[in-house]
Amino acid sequence: MKSFFTLLLVALLGISCSKEPAITDAMLDSGKLFDPSLYKPEQYLISKAIPNPNAAQANRPVIIACHGYSATTFEWDEFRAYLGNRSDVYLSQVLLGGHGRSYADFKQSTWRDWQAAITIEYEALLKAGYTNISLLTSSTSGPLLLELVSSGYFANRTVPRNLLLVDPIVIPSAKSLSLIGVLGPMLGYIDTDQPATEDKVYYHFRPQETLQQLETLLNIVRKELEKGVTLPTGTTLKVYKSKQDPAADPVSAVLIYNGTKTAAGQPTEVQLIDSKLHVYTRLNLRTDVSTADRQNQTATFADIVSRVLR
Repeated sequence: MKSFFTLLLVALLGISCSKEPAITDAMLDSGKLFDPSLYKPEQYLISKAIPNPNAAQANRPVIIACHGYSATTFEWDEFRAYLGNRSDVYLSQVLLGGHGRSYADFKQSTWRDWQAAITIEYEALLKAGYTNISLLTSSTSGPLLLELVSSGYFANRTVPRNLLLVDPIVIPSAKSLSLIGVLGPMLGYIDTDQPATEDKVYYHFRPQETLQQLETLLNIVRKELEKGVTLPTGTTLKVYKSKQDPAADPVSAVLIYNGTKTAAGQPTEVQLIDSKLHVYTRLNLRTDVSTADRQNQTATFADIVSRVLR
């Protein structure tokens, strides 16, 4: 995301780029590398792994973990590793629609497609009989979840116990995303500066069409937060927000705090994290990871588990 805003500034100075990206076979964009959840969904989704739970399994907490824009299930692999072989909580890692496949698939996807993957797993779990479900999001899946709440999606369904948002984006750290409607067609796509190792698990090229979808989603959610969003009865919400997030302005947490309340009229929770990372819970493939970064990750994982086990 950070390089996107830089390139928009370059575009303002009159520099343009090719409409067709130079995709290599080593990139997720190529359509030759796929998210592993597409091959082995039973290793990522509880609805596939245990489609017919017994009574004890059906009452066990299930966390649906949802990744961010351009990412894959990789974003929550470290949380799965943290959980290890414990049997008191289940984890479903959802692959958002249009993600983890190819540049072409990503380009034609809408924010509704991204969101649909979340509701498909949620409804599959409910149909199977699971009763204790929480949702865990990072970055863009945060506003996707907030839109579900504000639109009344959970009104006639078993409600989630916890909504846990890591570095949700409501306001970008750089404000140039608002220009994508004008500059996007000229740019065609954004070339990121991520390392080659990340190219296998994050899209390297970001189609301007998807950035317009992102801007549309954020505008919708901001307006809903301005009007006020009330959580379903029995649902709690907590935001974990990096203080110096290079992609999602920390004011995003303020807007969520001011714009949401519990069914009883109580404020929701926000915890500011002393970090300079976006999605600070994902450390694999990053360079210069500090001891403090690891402590932040572990503390957040522990807090997430403690909340869903209450």
